[in-house]
Amino acid sequence: MENPTTVRRHHDLIVGADPHHPLDLVLVNAPLRDYAVRPRVNDFTLPVLGMAYIATYATKQGFTVGVLDAEANGLGIAETIDLINAARPRWAGFNLLAPTYEISAAIAAGLDPDTMVMLGGHQAKAMPIEILTDPRMRRCAALVIGEAETRVVELLGDHRNRARLPGVMWLDPIMKSPVQGGMPGTSHYLAPDIDALPFVDRGFLVQDPHEEAGRWEANMVGARGCPYDCSFCGAAVSANPDVKIRVRKADNVIEEMTWLKDNLGVTAFRFVDDLFLGTRRVIDTMMTAFTSERVGDWACWDATGRINVLERASDVVLDTLSANGLREVALGIESGNEDMLEYIDKRITPDMAVRNVTRLLERGIAVKAYFILGFPGETAAQIDDTEALIYRLWDAADRRAGVFRASVFEFRPYPGTPEWARLMGTGRYTSAQLLDYQPVDLTSGGVDESMRERDEFNFAVGVQLSSAPPGYVRDKLLSLSRAQHARLDG
Repeated sequence: MENPTTVRRHHDLIVGADPHHPLDLVLVNAPLRDYAVRPRVNDFTLPVLGMAYIATYATKQGFTVGVLDAEANGLGIAETIDLINAARPRWAGFNLLAPTYEISAAIAAGLDPDTMVMLGGHQAKAMPIEILTDPRMRRCAALVIGEAETRVVELLGDHRNRARLPGVMWLDPIMKSPVQGGMPGTSHYLAPDIDALPFVDRGFLVQDPHEEAGRWEANMVGARGCPYDCSFCGAAVSANPDVKIRVRKADNVIEEMTWLKDNLGVTAFRFVDDLFLGTRRVIDTMMTAFTSERVGDWACWDATGRINVLERASDVVLDTLSANGLREVALGIESGNEDMLEYIDKRITPDMAVRNVTRLLERGIAVKAYFILGFPGETAAQIDDTEALIYRLWDAADRRAGVFRASVFEFRPYPGTPEWARLMGTGRYTSAQLLDYQPVDLTSGGVDESMRERDEFNFAVGVQLSSAPPGYVRDKLLSLSRAQHARLDG
């Protein structure tokens, strides 16, 4: 007999679904850790926009879909399994990522036999055969490679449609070997028209919109795909040959922003894709439309940018961005060493980073820069160069209107990336070694406030890939994170 408390919990935590209809699909964002063992200490996690797009589209086609964000809700493995089983969906869908794969597999293995499983995400794309032959994934009826909205709808209608759908794989029940669907004339399923997709129904998101600094803020996607090939990145163009790079039309973006303002009171936006400030053409197109619609009069927004693109942008372009409400730019600088920047194919130099961060700060535009410590073969001296660059940028911010934040991470390899291929090509590692993601508890011995918001990002593999002495990367990560926290707190 079902526990009534669990039944009530699944209605509360599986969001967006019509409770009066049986669930066709529950999309599961697996927790990064088993939070039954150690409760989650950070207060906010990025919303699962990809799942919300799938759920919104499928709902518009008449299916009943819910989203269970186990990470945002700080759930443990057993509770996540119980919630899904209590909801009794026809399908459970998982977005597979390297740090969450083992937990996703444990959840999938615990589901009721009547629930079919569909899988997607970067890990599914990078290692489909290994995943389909994993005994814990035995209920997988469809592994979907790439953008899934239209193919998920076909699968929900009848899972036997998988035979005609491109980029859908499953394990042959007799031969026990992976097979892939696809018929001539079906390639359109791989790249849905992003301007024709419905705006994300925020009812599928746990923390979006959310209140931040007196404004309601929402996350958005302005484009899909990335033309760059940074060696460590899961979005690298060489790791995603199936993705056709597309940018939403400016009027479509503004229409969604306006809808969010008028209906949900949103006046702050975060563009989380790689291209909103990633190419000059997109910047020019978007800012022409923003200027025409006077977006800067009522909205502020953040976006991801690229140093090499900003290097070629005139001061007039940066002034236009500021006038149109640009609040903060996220920049992947990654390293302060020129040889390391060349190795990871960033196409920038440390001086270029300083020059363009300074240009943004002078206009009162904040910068959040990402750095990675412990790249394969990276020496202690090269790590020191990154530390020196961070302090140089902090010093630049002290004399200017904008705020500079450094967010520092420990390197971990992702399957399918150029770096993964390079590491495997050496013959020194197995995929099991490189996939041995372990959570790094930087709050052990008491919650260190400088680490609180980093909790969901702290993972490392069990082998040392850098040439720095053991413990060097971790010590630098801690000292830089604490220094950044002290700057903001002070």
